[in-house]
Amino acid sequence: MARPTDTQLAWLRRGLSEPGGKLPLFDRDGRAVDSRTVQACLKAGWAEPWRRNPLKPDWLVCRLTDAGRQIAMVENIEISS
Repeated sequence: MARPTDTQLAWLRRGLSEPGGKLPLFDRDGRAVDSRTVQACLKAGWAEPWRRNPLKPDWLVCRLTDAGRQIAMVENIEISS
């Protein structure tokens, strides 16, 4: 199984506490999540497109897949600071 980068793992873990595993559009500093992070997680099967945002149709709203939830919950994968 592929291993997520620290940035990907941090993004995936934020979906663990959200209803339906919704992944955030913005980081904790209010900046848009890098599209490369989103695309890499989609390609790896850790995230999937979920809903369209009618107010911002160009925004890709994603949620965790079962594989993404499993990888996000693995405790021995540490995020470096």
